Amino acid sequence: MRITNGKTNHIFTPLGYSIPKPVFTWCVEESRGKRAAESRVAVSLREDMKEPLWDSGFDGDITALGYTPDIMMTPRTRYYWTVAVRSDAGEEAVSPIQWFETGKLEEPWEGRWITCPSCRNTDGGEERHPVFEKMILPEKKLRAARLYICGLGLYEAEIDGVKVGEEYLSPGCNNYNGWLQYQTYDVTELLREGGLLAVTLGNGWYKGRFGFEKSEKGFYGDDFKLIAEVRLCYEDGTESVIGTDESWTVRRSRIVFSNIYDGEKWDATLPETAAVPALLCPEEDCPKAPLTGRYSPPVIVHKTLRPVLLHTPAGETVFDLGQNMAGSFAYRVQIPEGRTLRLRFGEQLQDGCFCRENLRTAKEEFVYISDGEPVVLRPRFTCFGGRYVLVEGVGNPDPEDFTALCYTSRMERIGYLETGNELVNRLISNIEWSRLDNFIDVPTDCPQRDERMGWTGDAEVFAPTACFLADTYVFYRKYLHDIDTEQQERGGQVPNVVPSCGIQGTSSAWGDAATIIPWTLYLFTGDKTILEEQFASMKAWVDYITEVDGNACGWRKAFHYGDWLALDRIRRESGECRGATDEGFIADIYYRYSAQILSRTAEVLGNSEEAVKYGTLADALEKRIRDEYFTPTERCAVPTQTGLLLALRHGLADPARTAADLRKKLASNDNKLDTGFVGTPLLCNVLSEHGMSDLAETLFLNEEYPGWLHEVRMGATTIWERWDSLDENGHFSSTGMNSLNHYAYGSVAEWLFRHLAGLQPLEPGFTKARLAPSPVWELKNLDCSYHSAAGLWKIHWDIVDDEHLHLEVTVPFGCSALLSLPFCEEEELELQTGSYEFSYRTAKPMHQRVSIDDTLAGLLANPKAKAVLVRMMPQITQLPERLKGIPLRAAASRLGGEKAEALLEKLERMLKEC
Repeated sequence: MRITNGKTNHIFTPLGYSIPKPVFTWCVEESRGKRAAESRVAVSLREDMKEPLWDSGFDGDITALGYTPDIMMTPRTRYYWTVAVRSDAGEEAVSPIQWFETGKLEEPWEGRWITCPSCRNTDGGEERHPVFEKMILPEKKLRAARLYICGLGLYEAEIDGVKVGEEYLSPGCNNYNGWLQYQTYDVTELLREGGLLAVTLGNGWYKGRFGFEKSEKGFYGDDFKLIAEVRLCYEDGTESVIGTDESWTVRRSRIVFSNIYDGEKWDATLPETAAVPALLCPEEDCPKAPLTGRYSPPVIVHKTLRPVLLHTPAGETVFDLGQNMAGSFAYRVQIPEGRTLRLRFGEQLQDGCFCRENLRTAKEEFVYISDGEPVVLRPRFTCFGGRYVLVEGVGNPDPEDFTALCYTSRMERIGYLETGNELVNRLISNIEWSRLDNFIDVPTDCPQRDERMGWTGDAEVFAPTACFLADTYVFYRKYLHDIDTEQQERGGQVPNVVPSCGIQGTSSAWGDAATIIPWTLYLFTGDKTILEEQFASMKAWVDYITEVDGNACGWRKAFHYGDWLALDRIRRESGECRGATDEGFIADIYYRYSAQILSRTAEVLGNSEEAVKYGTLADALEKRIRDEYFTPTERCAVPTQTGLLLALRHGLADPARTAADLRKKLASNDNKLDTGFVGTPLLCNVLSEHGMSDLAETLFLNEEYPGWLHEVRMGATTIWERWDSLDENGHFSSTGMNSLNHYAYGSVAEWLFRHLAGLQPLEPGFTKARLAPSPVWELKNLDCSYHSAAGLWKIHWDIVDDEHLHLEVTVPFGCSALLSLPFCEEEELELQTGSYEFSYRTAKPMHQRVSIDDTLAGLLANPKAKAVLVRMMPQITQLPERLKGIPLRAAASRLGGEKAEALLEKLERMLKEC
């Protein structure tokens, strides 16, 4: 038996994070037993775990999903902990020793906010970014050294030219008016003999151009600011503190421009500047927001890419990275003195040539004026998004000299899917890449154009998929903290964009991220700490809606984005992007849903009064929705695809009738989706949950427009913002709002985990799950592994032939499952911890062969058969409905004329492969 995955507040060995109270979690593997009989947690200040501060003793009530020791934490202190577990088989194991280290907590800062004199060039007005410096010299033999630091807008620290830490774009993007976060670094080895600490500042989100305003000034601040402390702890128990003050110096770097949208510019021909004393920030200019230990996981390089060199028909030199990505680069180059190197990023070639029109006003470029010396260029204070790099200023660029650095916020990948269908595997990869590219400190809409904002609607609809793919707890906790601080400035209103950067307005489904995301995290982790931390925010949002709603249904009358980018009411010429589903209907449903979540949250937290209050509100809203939007016979009066999906998902109508209406609605659209941001995340899940898995599979596997695999067929390497982001010729359908890296429609991966793999949690934290896999002939096989909070679940199915299936499942330690064998008439099986295999003959064939004697309607409902028919007889889809009920043999005779027999023979041969 082994104890693994020990984390503190869902982080491996956290250093300086904001930890109001420690919460320990762990997993058990390789046990003969089925569950823990009792567990014991110990906490000590000593790495050998002697003289513990806390020892729970063995206790049967301790849960691996979250245990909090009763200890009083002190600033800048490392705590060690272990857990021992005894299984019901008599085994006992002790975990490896884990640790967490507190930051400054409420301790006053000895460092002060410092700034610099004006650093404008006299010739061009460009701002040379400052470098603050301080020589650090230990007075005695060093035991440990820590750097506590926050630089605005962004900072990068070095000691004797060696970068401090492995993260980028620190201190991150947050609501700087509401709070500021500092980072803590272990710099013991870098300072053992002393060294020069140099901190370079860039503009970033704080003081650079960002948001919809065209101003070059930042929304949050105008001046560079730095606060830092170096704590030197000596072996004799004493310590010294070097904090930022007037003794620090500042000089000018050769970085003359940076911001998030437009890139970065270096001028190596500029002269060195003399160091001058730093300035203390005047009291009135010091940031007023509280400084707190970090919430953000670090932004890291998760992958590097090497390009291939292209020469376009327009004579351009372009690096092709082979993958749409977000991040920076390292480029080794030597060009003549005074020459300008310019690198520009773009997502898609047009007719083989470089294109960047869909970036709108974002320049997304790096400019370097050479001093003639060899150099490795790495932009520090910006982020690029795209697949292609236009290279100007280098005669014969060697792609081996260029390395793309792909950024993302650090979080553990925990969910994996692989099938026997390469298009589906590419789609899964595209979804993961869009998550990685858009999870750079904030869950953004896109990583490339002049937006890149934390749109709450995108974050909300994608949250379940993100939680299946990665351990998102820490990342979302930071985002939810930002939501909370924004609400405190707005009377509970959740802005559409978080951090808001001054952008006003809210909307249903968008603002409901305040309730839906924390509830999703709780369901996935089983840790109610997130509900405790966010309850006030969740309540403030529902109370805000209630106030707006008043006594006249004011909430449904307010502006809402509705089913954004749905295809049933898009008018490009008018700029209309909202779908046809009534926005008031969506608003009322989400209002009720948030009230339900709040009631359930209050119940989990033991607050029965609030549970009753908001449960009653949800019941009243249900009656209001039924009265306004449903007929007396329970038929949904909002008969769009999304309207019917919402009615089914939220139990608002007769399920049989509504499912039949939805099936008919889809059939009238040739079994193609027309849903947007609200409907698409529900689509396949709701269909599968209401007996229409066949439709879910048809929609998912559709390779024509609109559909997920259509994008893959078009060469996508990430998820598109629009179903028609590119037309059939690979041209942008529009450039006003058109990203090729938007994760919202990637929410379909939740359905892949829940229904194709069949992993459906029945209790928070996945301690109990229903396993109901749905094998699909076109996929042939599927492998799913999910390292839940409780342990590793595995599901594998393999279609041996039409009537034989092989299935393997693994239930982790301490968990149980209800297994539904697919294509089998057996009742659900109850499974405990362990691995199981099943091979059997199915109750019915898993694949219905098609032939020329099938009706046209039946063949056209089969994606592969339809592709064959359309290729051979393009006019076949235009036939009147009355003719689609006849066999293909008869239809071919009518359409094929004299060549009918030859056509039928070829069709029969090709259809056998379907």
